[in-house]
Amino acid sequence: MRITTSRFGRIDVDDADLLTFPAGLPGLEGCREWALLADATNDALGWLQSTHRPDVALAVVSPRRFVPGYQVRIPRSELLPLAIDDLREAQVVVILSRNGNRLTINLKAPIVINLATRTGRQVVASGEHPLQFELGSDRPPMKQSA
Repeated sequence: MRITTSRFGRIDVDDADLLTFPAGLPGLEGCREWALLADATNDALGWLQSTHRPDVALAVVSPRRFVPGYQVRIPRSELLPLAIDDLREAQVVVILSRNGNRLTINLKAPIVINLATRTGRQVVASGEHPLQFELGSDRPPMKQSA
């Protein structure tokens, strides 16, 4: 599939890199098909690029790369639409944002992807995870949840 993007120009996307978000994402409910792209210069960074809106690309990272003890508890009802039978089929990423001079990740609302079916959903995690966890801060490590 060839898509046009405002950030990356015209690119060819392999079908294996396409993800479907049946409910869209909060605030982007109309964007249901996304391409998961690797960043050309930073191996820690990925991009969720809307296949229908050239101007919409979300930076995503693995939360454990920056918060090694991060464990997410998600109510089963949040995961039912993804039909995840085995947790090894799930990939968790979080959205990276720039807030002024700070980079933050949203640990409260991770994106869960069923790798087998290539479907995803942003969920709200149980527990006290921050919406804006600042990267590179000298904060104490987060408490682990079971």
